Amino acid sequence: MKWIPIQNEQQVEEIKIKSSQNPQIIFKHSSRCGVSSMAKNRLDRNEAPEGIDFYFLDILAYRSISNKIANDFKVRHQSPQILLIRNGNCVYDESHSGIDMEDIKSRAGTN
Repeated sequence: MKWIPIQNEQQVEEIKIKSSQNPQIIFKHSSRCGVSSMAKNRLDRNEAPEGIDFYFLDILAYRSISNKIANDFKVRHQSPQILLIRNGNCVYDESHSGIDMEDIKSRAGTN
């Protein structure tokens, strides 16, 4: 799995733009949470579907960006949390043990 770290708010705007061409994934992660680490490990054991960028947000280091994501995409903040962005909108979000690569692939239309 190749993660693209989110480290500034401009990247969130770029994700919105890129999502008009290809689905984009945002994974919100807390390094202090065992469930979050398990969810990330499950994702890391898979290969990312072709044509989808996978972004990684460390919510402890970038809480303001996490808040922007929740506000911009109209989702409740959770960690761990996966968001599927298409055409500038969050079309799917899941958290905790519900995070599953096969479900992500299916929702993104890559299955």
